[in-house]
Amino acid sequence: MKKTTYFFAAALLGLVSCKSGSESGSFDSGKLDSTAIHAITEEGFKNYVATLASDEFLGRKPFTKGDTLTVNYIQEQFKALGLAPGNGNSYFQEVPMVEIDAKPVENTLTFKGKNTDVTVDFLDDYVIGSPRMEENIQVENTELVFVGFGIVAPEYNWNDYEGLDVKGKTVVVMVSDPGRYDKNLFKADTMTYYGRWTYKFEEASRQGAAGVLIIHETAAASYGWNVVRGGWTGPQLSLVPENKGKNQVAFQGWVTGETANKLFKAAGFDPKVMEDAKKKGFKPVPMNLTTNVALKNSFRESKSNNVLAKIEGSKRADETIIYTAHWDHLGIGEVSNGDSIFNGAIDNATGVAALFEIAKAFKAAKVKPERTIVFLAVTAEEQGLLGSQYYAEHPIFPLNKTVANLNMDSFNPVGAQNGFSVVGTGQTELEDYAIRSGEKFGRTLKPEGSPTSGGFYRSDHFNFVKQGIPGLYMGSAGDYLETDTAALATRRNALAGRYHAVTDQVDENWKFDGIIADTRLFFDIGYTLSMENTFPNFKAKSEFKELGDKRLSK
Repeated sequence: MKKTTYFFAAALLGLVSCKSGSESGSFDSGKLDSTAIHAITEEGFKNYVATLASDEFLGRKPFTKGDTLTVNYIQEQFKALGLAPGNGNSYFQEVPMVEIDAKPVENTLTFKGKNTDVTVDFLDDYVIGSPRMEENIQVENTELVFVGFGIVAPEYNWNDYEGLDVKGKTVVVMVSDPGRYDKNLFKADTMTYYGRWTYKFEEASRQGAAGVLIIHETAAASYGWNVVRGGWTGPQLSLVPENKGKNQVAFQGWVTGETANKLFKAAGFDPKVMEDAKKKGFKPVPMNLTTNVALKNSFRESKSNNVLAKIEGSKRADETIIYTAHWDHLGIGEVSNGDSIFNGAIDNATGVAALFEIAKAFKAAKVKPERTIVFLAVTAEEQGLLGSQYYAEHPIFPLNKTVANLNMDSFNPVGAQNGFSVVGTGQTELEDYAIRSGEKFGRTLKPEGSPTSGGFYRSDHFNFVKQGIPGLYMGSAGDYLETDTAALATRRNALAGRYHAVTDQVDENWKFDGIIADTRLFFDIGYTLSMENTFPNFKAKSEFKELGDKRLSK
């Protein structure tokens, strides 16, 4: 590990000594506004995170008391910071959703074969739910078909459903996409949207399947079975589906890798069939297994809220830069080591705290932003990016006048690093803005940490991207500036494994210098954009370039 403590110290000295454009009464894109930058403080950030991640907010799950407490708290902070309401005279945008609690009638699920049966246990071996607003889901004698990745991608000459009629059947699919295993396929080891579990469910519905089961694999999914189990326990939220969800599969869920191996063996073929599915020319395989699925659904429609505020631009107020962070987490779940509250400190009290601190910086800037700055705390990200989806489909600020989305989700509490990485490197021109702002802090762009995880499709900026608006999602990367390698190792070990766990809390292991550095970087990128006339677009090789061009032509 490089010893680069001087690096961070030099960056801080640079902030103090630089002569910002604000001090001369005009904006200079090559310099930092030191007054604005230093409005972002560790003390303020820490207080916001500690409050939002406290037990008082009950894990911040939508449709619970924690929902009401959280959105009211965010509104109070926006008001205290002197921000104007973002939705007319209101700080709220109602998001209508439905909560579906699908429970198996029996905890065990049996798959019947010609020679042997396989019986598996709910939660330990499989999870299951339903997107339909129906009280009873009853699917009898549904045949299982292994359809590889479950992908239909004409641009990659790939169709796992080719020649197959799956109406009434249950499709079994793998996570990720073929590029993870063959760099000559798709986008190599950078996951496409085809690799996301949401896509697998959507495509199975389009194909008319009765149900879909995804085979879990920790490396390919980028999270363990505990995350799947925790995320599928209890009520699930979605936007109110068209036609009460009748156009979707009757049930959808996951099975463990071990369960999948048992099913393949019961079907009479080697689990290595999954290796065949990673190659071009793979054909779907009937598994010669059937099962009966019975679910009892209870559901209720209600509303959560996105919370938004703004600082109106001084010259081009109709053009907006939107900062987003999701305020929700998982609420209260299974008891683990005496604790059942999923406090969500890293994920994503840190992002909401950054909204507040960045608002402070914009308010402190001597030269006010020429474009309007919107601060949008969205609901139900953990349930499938629902709050940002609703906003993107029901925008308050015109999409063709929305310059960019800067999305903040899960800052790193281990410590400061000498660089940053962009999730979805090579997708948008916002990456170039990040590089230029990074140079002011002495930070450089580093390779994306885990492109195979498909992070570009897994946070709220993606709903803006689908509307042709460039979205930036980034975080710390590179060498840690910590010189005490033993202390660094201890801190990293202590903070590991907190994703979607009850241990995601603020404690003595946190170090805030890296979080503050990242927040200041986010501010400078947005501030620079706010002073320009240009509209960034997607890069030439992005699959969203056409959408971006179409938006900018309006």
